[in-house]
Amino acid sequence: MTTRPASPTTLRAVLFDSGGVLMQPIGGRWNPRADFEETVLAHAPSITPQQFAAAIAAGDRFFATLSSTPDYDDYHRVMLRHLGVDPTAQLLADLRRDVPAPVFLETYPGVEETLAELSRRGVRMAVVSDAWPDLPDLHDGLGIGRFFEAYAISAVLGCNKPDPRMYHHASTALGLPPGQCLFVDDDPELVAEAIRLGYAGRALCRDSAVSAVPSVTSLTQLLDLF
Repeated sequence: MTTRPASPTTLRAVLFDSGGVLMQPIGGRWNPRADFEETVLAHAPSITPQQFAAAIAAGDRFFATLSSTPDYDDYHRVMLRHLGVDPTAQLLADLRRDVPAPVFLETYPGVEETLAELSRRGVRMAVVSDAWPDLPDLHDGLGIGRFFEAYAISAVLGCNKPDPRMYHHASTALGLPPGQCLFVDDDPELVAEAIRLGYAGRALCRDSAVSAVPSVTSLTQLLDLF
């Protein structure tokens, strides 16, 4: 039986998706990281842009076959083997080396200010994201990690949205029932599943509103619910 979503007056927390909602990749590509080509070329300088494009497509197909986010090394091995490059321990280490988040990621305009205002109003916050385990570190590097009490990360939990475990992990970590949590994602289908599970939901559609589920065109509009 579907639980009826809570009215805005009962909301106490926001569960945010990360990519596409809070942050975006500089240059427009999430995976592989923006320095992938540069790092591989340091080990194999003859690789062409066309070969890189084909290898990245192979990595995308690898992602599509999985039910959860893969290990970084496994993902990189797929692309390196497609390139004919030996996935040595050193190359794999170079590809996953720590770099400051602002080098390849940025928050959307107004995100930090909105999170700060929600925090000032006593709204509790968590993240529900199909991502790798270092997501909290990336948020810290972007200056927004301090706002989140909990993370539900696919690579940690072994499942992806819309698996109910993703949503429930975050709300349970906050000690709140689904009806007191608002889920925000840029994918309306994932918002629809959250609503089906009893959460309130808003699809973030910056370009235009959608009619299938309740939506906002800016995160600042969430302030009207609290």
